[in-house]
Formats: sequence, structure tokens, C-alpha cells
Amino acid sequence: MSDSDTLKREAAERAVTYIQSGMVVGLGTGSTAVFAVRRIGALLAAGELQGIVGIPTAEVTAREAERCGVPLGSLDDYPAVDITIDGADEIDPRLNLIKGLGGALLREKIVAAASRRLIIVADESKRVAQLATRAPVPVEVIPFARRPAADYLATLGARVVERQRDGRTFITDEGNIILDCHFAGLADPAAMAARIRAQPGVVEHGLFLGMAAAAVVAGASGVVVLSA
Repeated sequence: MSDSDTLKREAAERAVTYIQSGMVVGLGTGSTAVFAVRRIGALLAAGELQGIVGIPTAEVTAREAERCGVPLGSLDDYPAVDITIDGADEIDPRLNLIKGLGGALLREKIVAAASRRLIIVADESKRVAQLATRAPVPVEVIPFARRPAADYLATLGARVVERQRDGRTFITDEGNIILDCHFAGLADPAAMAARIRAQPGVVEHGLFLGMAAAAVVAGASGVVVLSA
């Protein structure tokens, strides 16, 4: 396991300590969140957690949860989520986030909004002084709106790149495309979020503002918990 993966696992396993038996738990997507899913499965198998229902934020998460023996439900049956554990691509000092490089930002935001607490797990490389200085802002767009949305996002100062995977356009679980918007930092992420959403055809963006209750961050000196 790489040093980065070791840090991710440490953060994820610390975050899982927030979970109590009987909770409905949002299961995040990505390389860090998968360690949380595996830890939950191990605690269920050992009898240390009971009565957990997981709400997956992506099909790949659902498959991993099933493999780990985590019972799954949906927001139709469990509209109130006790806690969600998910990763992030950037975390600023106010715990505003960029998420979505894994391609699941829409479902992630839906589950986060339904949650009483959103706990972010990450390694220290994800901490930034200002959002969009390292990661692009992913914007999920319906395919019909590809060109007008891309042209509009460019007027906001973004360098817009349609996401590809294996040489083909990346398609989300909801059948949409993602336009990755590269900025030279966002001084006012809330204003930019509103401007992005103003364009017809934009479904959602990867700016998660004011949503995280805490971030569990692992670094060379150990694990720290940052509170909003």
C-alpha cells in the first residue's frame, strides 16, 4: 500500500468511529471513501456495528458495499440520512469543498443534502487556501446542452474540458456528461456556484459549500479533525 493510501485509510477509519449501530449511513465515492466502506463491512462482520443501512452515492460504491456485506437502501425508503462519509478533491479553511473528480458529484450532493452530518475524509494534499487552485470544478451537464453550456462556462473564466475516460466521453450514472472547469482559484465560490447553476442544461456542480460538518485529514504527523 502506498503512503497516500495509508493516509487515506487512517482518515477513513477514524471517520467511521462517528457511526453508531442503527444509523442510516451515506457511503461516499472514490479512493478514500472506499476504505470507509470496507471498515464498516469489517465492523458489521465482527458484530461491533449492527443495524446499519448504507445509501450508496454511485453504482461502484454499491458494488463495493455489497462485496463488503454492508446492507443497502435508497432515499425512497430512508430519506433522512444520519451521517455520510465521503472524500473530497479540495478542502478550504472553511470546509468548503470541490468534489466530483470521481464522476459521482450529483448523487453525492443529493445524499449529502439529505444527511444530518457530512464527514469528509482526505489526506493532507487535499487542503488548499482557496478552492479551484489545484482541482477543476466539475459541472454535470445533460448531453443536449454540451456546447451552449461549455461556451457559457468559458465566459465565467474557466478553461473547459469535457471529461474523457478510455478515449471516450465519460458518462455519469445519471447519463450526463461532465465539463471540468479549470479556474485560477475562486475568490468567491458562492457567487461562482450561483452563476454556474444559472445556465440551462447544467444539472449540478462540484462546489459543496457549507455542507461539511467536519473533515478528518491524515498527514505525516497524524490524523486531525477539522470542524466547520
